[in-house]
Amino acid sequence: MDLKYIGHSAFEIKMENNSILIDPYVSNNKKYNWHESNITDIFVTHAHGDHLGEAIEIAKEKDATITAVVELANYCREQGCKVRSVNFGGWIKYDWGRVVFVPAFHTSSLPDGRYAGEAAGIIIDAENVRIYHAGDTALTNEMKTIKELYRPNIAMLPIGGNYTMDAEHAAVAANWIGAQTVIPMHYNTFPEIQADLQKFGALLQLNNSTCMVLDPDKV
Repeated sequence: MDLKYIGHSAFEIKMENNSILIDPYVSNNKKYNWHESNITDIFVTHAHGDHLGEAIEIAKEKDATITAVVELANYCREQGCKVRSVNFGGWIKYDWGRVVFVPAFHTSSLPDGRYAGEAAGIIIDAENVRIYHAGDTALTNEMKTIKELYRPNIAMLPIGGNYTMDAEHAAVAANWIGAQTVIPMHYNTFPEIQADLQKFGALLQLNNSTCMVLDPDKV
């Protein structure tokens, strides 16, 4: 498995035969070329433009399936995409592994202003690695349940504040989740979400978690 941080909250996870994208706001990184990847699935945590991103364009070109909460999936279907409509609940199986959507504390609205369903986090179980992408969220007791039920190896957590957890709250979240490796995301893209990575790393060390800062310029 090869994990690429595209920037903001966007990631590509490359597996043996295919790739998946999460929250593909890829236009934010001019160095990333999605045309070269064998993208089969796209996961979107919620409908805000910096998370839905270029999902529709990519899905159409790659004939990839967008998996999202029902209301957002319906919108993507209206735009001509293949979709998998889900909600919070059990594991969803794919050829390469499985996924479960979990609650996030955030808002979600479509580009036309319509309600887009609940915001979500996503847990991906593939190639013997379990990854938790928190989406946009505040600190929530649900994260203790994630540790109890899923025990992710890697947690991707927003740290920029203002719209999500800040570094201080994300460090608490990391402790509650219990992942060995924490990847910060959703920071420094806009003036309102500037974050102190050094402070975040120091706070994680107190809880024996490792901060892995990925450089979007190295995609």
